[in-house]
Amino acid sequence: MRHRRPTEGPRALLLHGLANSPSVWEPLAGSDAGGSDLWTAELPWSGGQPPDWAYGPDAGWAIADALDQVPGGVGLVVAHSFSAVLLLNLLSDELARGRDPFARYGIDALVLVSPFYRRDPECFEYDVVGELLDSFRSTMDEGIRVMAGPRLDPSLRHDMARRVCERVGPYGYLSFFRSYLRTPWLRTDLITVPTLVISGEDDAIARSAESMALTADLPDARCRLIAGAGHFPMVEQVDAFSAALGEFARSISGPNQQSPTKPLDLRGA
Repeated sequence: MRHRRPTEGPRALLLHGLANSPSVWEPLAGSDAGGSDLWTAELPWSGGQPPDWAYGPDAGWAIADALDQVPGGVGLVVAHSFSAVLLLNLLSDELARGRDPFARYGIDALVLVSPFYRRDPECFEYDVVGELLDSFRSTMDEGIRVMAGPRLDPSLRHDMARRVCERVGPYGYLSFFRSYLRTPWLRTDLITVPTLVISGEDDAIARSAESMALTADLPDARCRLIAGAGHFPMVEQVDAFSAALGEFARSISGPNQQSPTKPLDLRGA
């Protein structure tokens, strides 16, 4: 856990996705982000870590550990990609058991960035397995490109992406895929805190249609699609992302209080 930018603003915990690291939030930490008090967690599935985190049936324990470590409660949880799905699974499971994870962790609101979500198990056709494997490697390539910039030689970038996939390994990938396969059974009706779903319009792996479906199924959610961004909108379009996050953070009036009902926003800045 690292306190990235101490301020007097609303607290926000940033959770990176599979094979990324807290560095994926560096552009956001250098922006205004609504004056938020930013914390980051280095999760077991960060790039370079061994894959033993994935040997168990569920990696949600790492999300719970990160939530527990922010002193005074996390406030706003900003979770990207794989971590967004794990967070939703954790909250859904706790709520279905009659527990209150929002009070336990001090969660006021959620920001789900490039989440994966399907309403119906029948949506997972057999071809999805191969398509996701191909998209996973190209998304790792995309992440390296947006972080390193255009100067990195494409052949070197492709080789680095292949090595990242090898590092994640079959257990890491299957942990992601299992969490995705569980999304039709999420108790979205119980996740009542204000939620912002942010997706890049050009995301090839976590489709914007899935973000809009998730938004529609959450009781108090709005969606922001960011033009000119793929799977990493917080890097590719940091100004638009920061503005959306800041606006949302300012709309949160207090601990576990619902924000006023607002129309669904389907276009980015």
